[in-house]
Amino acid sequence: MKKTTLLFYLLVVLAVNVVQGQSMAVYDIVFESVWESVDNNPTDGISTISLPSNAHWSSMVLVTHKTANTFLTVGAKASSGIELIAEEGDTSTFEDEVNANNDANKIIVGNGLSSAKGTIAINNVVISEDFALITLASMIAPSPDWFIAVNSENLRSGNQSINNGWKSTLTIDLYPYDAGTEDGNTYSLNNPATNPIGNISSLSNVFPFNDKKIGTVTFTYNSSTLSTENALALTDLKIFPNPAKDNITISNIESNSISSVKIYTVVGKLIKQIENLKQEEKQIKIDLTTLKRGVYLLNVKGTLGENFTQKLIIN
Repeated sequence: MKKTTLLFYLLVVLAVNVVQGQSMAVYDIVFESVWESVDNNPTDGISTISLPSNAHWSSMVLVTHKTANTFLTVGAKASSGIELIAEEGDTSTFEDEVNANNDANKIIVGNGLSSAKGTIAINNVVISEDFALITLASMIAPSPDWFIAVNSENLRSGNQSINNGWKSTLTIDLYPYDAGTEDGNTYSLNNPATNPIGNISSLSNVFPFNDKKIGTVTFTYNSSTLSTENALALTDLKIFPNPAKDNITISNIESNSISSVKIYTVVGKLIKQIENLKQEEKQIKIDLTTLKRGVYLLNVKGTLGENFTQKLIIN
């Protein structure tokens, strides 16, 4: 059901939203590392010993899912995927775990960071309201099995009157964790395996860290579409052909009061719109020849705020 490629996971999200009428939102996600030593920064330094010359962060992996504590839990044993991220920064096993779990909607593997301090950004992430929980992880490198994580943060606010129920922004302070899978208490790789394997635990105030945060992650809302459960319906619209090539036709519009037709990219960018429609028209023909092959969102809006959104494929 899921795959790490952008096109495939967006196809899954769009299919869920069209069939089940789920709202979806677009977020930018930015991790900012403040990892440095107390010697270099006595006020805000997190490490009580000097950082290694090759201090860096592995690729940040992010999952959207619907049930809390599906992929990691502090106080419980790490999965093989989390273990590999924490020990080597390798996301491949974790990707397999996510792809095999129907609780998840998508997995995204972002960039890493070649230095101790800096930022990792994953922009234009499309999130469905049925899979509004976010889990992410990145390795503190080099280290035995240390990592940062966000576990099952919910981006839904519960207030439908603002952003269609999505949080405007969310900033989370991040602290180091030990995966409980490899021995060692300094910045080094390839240590003996912990036997027996322990549980994921906090490293706050555990050598070589003090109780200060090692970074933050911020989720910033960009846009969203309404759930059809919260919008009036446009009835009997027919859109064909789909998949399309040069044009599409929207018919049966005479029984609805249509205010606009808009086409968006799958990350929410408006690329085509038709407004000021004449209500006596029975159909609208839309030229698609300027659009590239791919997957889009077609949105038809009524004069009373009704919405109809459908996936549009252009071959």
